[in-house]
Amino acid sequence: MTPSYRKKASTHKQFNLGKLKSKEIIANFSGGKITSNAGIILIAELDKKLKISKSLANSFQDYRNSSYIDYSVEQLVTQRIYGLVLGYEDVNDHDKLRHDAALAIALEKLDKLESNQGSLAGKSTINRLEYCPETILNQENSRYHRIEHHPKRMAKYSNFSARR
Repeated sequence: MTPSYRKKASTHKQFNLGKLKSKEIIANFSGGKITSNAGIILIAELDKKLKISKSLANSFQDYRNSSYIDYSVEQLVTQRIYGLVLGYEDVNDHDKLRHDAALAIALEKLDKLESNQGSLAGKSTINRLEYCPETILNQENSRYHRIEHHPKRMAKYSNFSARR
């Protein structure tokens, strides 16, 4: 999705960001769905090439029943990372972000974008990655916490910012 610049006859500048699932993605200044998070589309392209989110998602074990899942662990991890990159450090911010057009484009979740339904995971779903009561010993059979991280796999990412 390399942006190309073109000027319409009505002197409105717009950027064609390519197509995603047969929908043309255009950034312009004429209104419509408005976001201040458009830079995440370029970050997502970089992430897809470097596979950062994908490799981090492999550090989780998912015990959820696949017939009840709307969002894979990789989608949840990626959405959480992109939220952090955009400066939204709290999980509760995702109840607003789930309606953000740029984040939906970055996560390739355009299915419910035209309706007012959120096309992305909300705070309660994303919270499954981060919250686990200490009293749950067997997460595989737990009724509540069904996504578990592997500390040894996560260790290589914990000091990521300190590496050079």
